[in-house]
Amino acid sequence: MTAHATNDAAVLALRALAATLGDERLAQRFLSLSGIDPPDLRQRASEPDVLAALLRFLESHEPDLVMVADEVGVKPETLVAARRELEQ
Repeated sequence: MTAHATNDAAVLALRALAATLGDERLAQRFLSLSGIDPPDLRQRASEPDVLAALLRFLESHEPDLVMVADEVGVKPETLVAARRELEQ
């Protein structure tokens, strides 16, 4: 894994996080299922494990994955690849 590839994956995941948090229903579901609270999320938002968890959350419900991918302007497969990169 290169630093550049990891940085790209993190930037994409941060964009996906912003899109997720911009949808109240999706944001509440992510916070509820992940167990992370808003202050902790703000503090840890750039951590690879938090970003990978967000992308796994989106992958668990394909309509959400597709919606967020559309919002950030990528294919759903690109978000899946970003999660894989972050988990390495």
